[in-house]
Amino acid sequence: MHPELEHVFQILFALAAGALLGLEREYHSKPAGFRTMILICVSSCLFSILSLSLPSGDRIASNIVTGIGFVGAGVVFKEGASVRGITSAAIIWMSAAIGMSIGLRHYVLAVIVTAIVLLVMLALTKFEKLFDQLHQIKIYEVHFLSANYSIEELEKEMKEISIDFVRNRTTKQNNIVNVEYNIEVSRKKNRDVIDKFFMNNTHITGFNV
Repeated sequence: MHPELEHVFQILFALAAGALLGLEREYHSKPAGFRTMILICVSSCLFSILSLSLPSGDRIASNIVTGIGFVGAGVVFKEGASVRGITSAAIIWMSAAIGMSIGLRHYVLAVIVTAIVLLVMLALTKFEKLFDQLHQIKIYEVHFLSANYSIEELEKEMKEISIDFVRNRTTKQNNIVNVEYNIEVSRKKNRDVIDKFFMNNTHITGFNV
């Protein structure tokens, strides 16, 4: 294959691989979606193509890995007591690796890895949800006014309806108490029941999961 034609093929291949990964993220309404994955995969492929024609090509390849780390960190954020975006960050990392594989002419490897990533994200998501229904530990952050309520009263009420919990930390700012718990969620102790308890408790001013 003529080098220039091969480069065009590589770019189009990277575009297709990035689009497939991006569609999966877009379907789940994640911040790094269709266009983001295409740009990451194609740019990694292009940098890899350029690295083959430059004396310091190994440095370009290593800098791709470093740069993608910053992009991945940008989609990870803390929401209450939970951390979100880690899966999207991992797929950004994989998208870059696939783009580099294409740029370095490892086509079969790129196809296999793209298929594996899609299998993990689409097929195994259902398995993960089924497994989570059996047993899961959720982090709850509960807020209430110290003048109206106490940790002892809250935990007594949680025990009365058989909520299994472990207190992680307690902070107080002005009159507001913030308590973080690890709470067991399973089929027997449905999350809806636990959420309903916190929502219907008039002393609790808010909670995050």
